[in-house]
Amino acid sequence: MQKRLLLGHPQLAITIGRLCQQLIENHQNFENTVLLGLQPRGIFLAERIKSRLESFIDKEVNLGYLDATFFRDDFRRRDSPVRANETKIDFLLEDKKVILIDDVLYTGRSIRAALDAMTAFGRPEKVELLSLVVRKYSKHIPVAPDYMGKEVNTMESQKVLVEWKEQEGVSEDNIWLINKEA
Repeated sequence: MQKRLLLGHPQLAITIGRLCQQLIENHQNFENTVLLGLQPRGIFLAERIKSRLESFIDKEVNLGYLDATFFRDDFRRRDSPVRANETKIDFLLEDKKVILIDDVLYTGRSIRAALDAMTAFGRPEKVELLSLVVRKYSKHIPVAPDYMGKEVNTMESQKVLVEWKEQEGVSEDNIWLINKEA
């Protein structure tokens, strides 16, 4: 298995800062805007975004975690049982501007499932998508992010791995492109 570094710690911190600045430009005071991190891996990015936003605007920003496992169109097609993650949304989404956050946009199916899962918490005024990495040429569903960290050309045989230092066994934030061996 070969790994190539796409973004290391310093570049990743700069990218997150840039994404936060774009969010501030479009949402100024975040009075009617909430963040939703998509489980399982989008929550790490969502936590970082929330922290940086709050340091920039000196105001608390609502953050929730959304698990869309049972809303996926493929969850019954798997060989092994699927494990759900925690959904933690302590506020209504009704008439809010929601920024859905995920680390990697691949086929778009997770985002479609998240849109379905969100309806249990109200009807948002608007939904925007923030993705740290967008894989080109792999969409199954026509989904595009409103905010994007990095776009990468990938083949089906490759994987994008986002490592956060909050994860067990990870010492530094990195994004890798991994070539799976045949």
